Amino acid sequence: MAVPIASMTGFARVSGNFRDVSWAWELKSVNGRGLDMRLRVAPGLDGVEITVREILQRHVQRGTIQANLAIDRPPRPAEIRINHDILSALVKAAGAVHDEAGSRIAPASVDGLLAVRGVVEIIERPDDDEARAGLTAAVIDGFSAAVGALVEARSVEGRNVAEILSQQIASIEKRVGEAEVIVAGLPQELKARISDQVQALLSGSSAFDPERLHQEAILLATRADVREELDRLQAHIDHARKLVADGGAIGRKLDFLAQEFNREANTLCSKSSNKQLTQIGLSLKTVIDQMREQVQNIE
Repeated sequence: MAVPIASMTGFARVSGNFRDVSWAWELKSVNGRGLDMRLRVAPGLDGVEITVREILQRHVQRGTIQANLAIDRPPRPAEIRINHDILSALVKAAGAVHDEAGSRIAPASVDGLLAVRGVVEIIERPDDDEARAGLTAAVIDGFSAAVGALVEARSVEGRNVAEILSQQIASIEKRVGEAEVIVAGLPQELKARISDQVQALLSGSSAFDPERLHQEAILLATRADVREELDRLQAHIDHARKLVADGGAIGRKLDFLAQEFNREANTLCSKSSNKQLTQIGLSLKTVIDQMREQVQNIE
């Protein structure tokens, strides 16, 4: 059964509530050589990292994933603690300074003493174990839903890329077919051209060996033969079509195949002694480059 092609780009957002706490996951995916997850969670929920990484690895194989978890809590009643030991020491010290200085300085004020670091401590009441466990479970379930939405977004984009790739493969095949037609007539064209050149050389001098010229002509024709390159291009076309049809995580395979396409197109251009064939080779390179750009986006 064919597996859909997935793009490596996508976005998903899932939000929810647990009791009076609101949470929201945002997942952004872009191209990457492997699977790289960059996670940012709210303080106090660092323990979810291992679990959410395992969830992501089960559904995504490639891409750079930015996962952000936002938490919105209502204001909580805080407990105010006063360090009476420090406060008493400050009061005593302030009184001694005032007695010594007399009316030259004002006595210490209550707000001034309370503002001294360490005198007053404001402590937020922590969640109880049940609330913390419930919020953690809700956040993990939300992440699973966000990954599902991200996979769907990547699949939709992947279907679009697959259509473009199919069109590009068809375009490559069309150009290979045009090259086949030209190549079929090249032996006669090359034979006529070499024959004219040999006759011109022989008419100008008797020092040329006709047999040696014949051998050189055969060697020249062999070097100009691009049948092998066209056969390999057709084999690559068949392979690329099968990969796209089978689907799955084929990005690396298609990237390698695009490089092979380009290698054969380069050889075709370098061997060509026909203007039309050279133009087809250059046109092939353009389509192959466009194909490689699309392939970079596939998982």
